[in-house]
Amino acid sequence: MAQYLLNIQQPDGEPPAPEFLGPIMARVTELDDDLRAAGAWVFNAGLLPPHTATVVRAKDDEVLLTDGPYTEGREHVGGFWVIEAPDLDAALAWGRRAAVATTLPIEVRPCVSRG
Repeated sequence: MAQYLLNIQQPDGEPPAPEFLGPIMARVTELDDDLRAAGAWVFNAGLLPPHTATVVRAKDDEVLLTDGPYTEGREHVGGFWVIEAPDLDAALAWGRRAAVATTLPIEVRPCVSRG
C-alpha cells in the first residue's frame, strides 16, 4: 500500500466559535476512528497557528532562522493525516470524507517511499 498526505488547508484568522467547531471536531474524530478501523491510519496531527512557526533555511555556508510561516498567504496548513491506501482513488475517497468533516479544502498528495 502507498502512503498519502491529506493536508488541511485552513484559512488564517481566529479559530471558529465553539458552537461551530464542536460539530467539526466530532466529525473529525469519527473520521479518525474510521481510518483506524479500516487499517488506513498512519499518523495525524493538528498544528498551532502559523505565527508559531520558524523557518530554517540554508544559504551559502549559513543557516538562517526566520520567525513565522514560510510564505504569507490567506491559508495555511492547519493539520494533516498520513494514511495508507491501495491507490489514489481510495486516498481521494478519504480526502472527500476529510473535506466534509472539516468543511475545509483537503490536499491529497502521494508520499515518496524511501524504504
